[in-house]
Amino acid sequence: MSEKYRILIAEDHTLMRVGLRALLAQEPDFEIAGEASNGRDAMRLIPTFSPHVILMDLTMPGSNGIETIAEIKRRYPDIKILVLTLHKADEYVHESLRAGADGYILKDATHDELRVALRSVLNGKTYLSPDISNRVVSRYLRGNGGNGATSTWDTVTHRERQVLKLVAEGRPNKNIAQYLSLSVKTVEKHRSNLMRKLDLHNASMLTAFAIEKGLVVTGDRSSVNGRSAP
Repeated sequence: MSEKYRILIAEDHTLMRVGLRALLAQEPDFEIAGEASNGRDAMRLIPTFSPHVILMDLTMPGSNGIETIAEIKRRYPDIKILVLTLHKADEYVHESLRAGADGYILKDATHDELRVALRSVLNGKTYLSPDISNRVVSRYLRGNGGNGATSTWDTVTHRERQVLKLVAEGRPNKNIAQYLSLSVKTVEKHRSNLMRKLDLHNASMLTAFAIEKGLVVTGDRSSVNGRSAP
């Protein structure tokens, strides 16, 4: 048999990693080379396992998925990266693709779709989940994309969007700082920047804005000491 495609899974939920390993083990041309629970570990494991493709979650502790995608593509441009996430918001899709992701698939995808997505990116094609692809095309046809216009939301950095999501989940600054491996002072600065850029003046307004942008789902806010779903 020819060489198998080596896959590195970067996902902070153990059950998700176990499930992916079990599904992909059924494919004769795929091999799970390694697993990582955050972006830093994924970077560290690349020289050891030399993966052909990385399945990358976006919301992980410490170094987040989008930052990791950009760094991997800078250092290892031949490695394919397929984002696997719950996030449907356009901002996540656009930032992932800008960072260099080769595909974007949602966690409610079927096994067949995951196989198609992996083989598509391995063959040099860009893959988007049908729901994501339809929205991208719809926005373009409505004239909402590609015109170079910059909105206030466009000025919000990815790290600020991470903080916004966690604030909307009801987390205090100390918890956010621990989750993102930042200082409390840095988190406070990000919150201040968000309020200034978006002209929002308290946590409730930030939460409402995050829900509007699809960063959190109404009725599914995490407890302040819990972990949010990626």
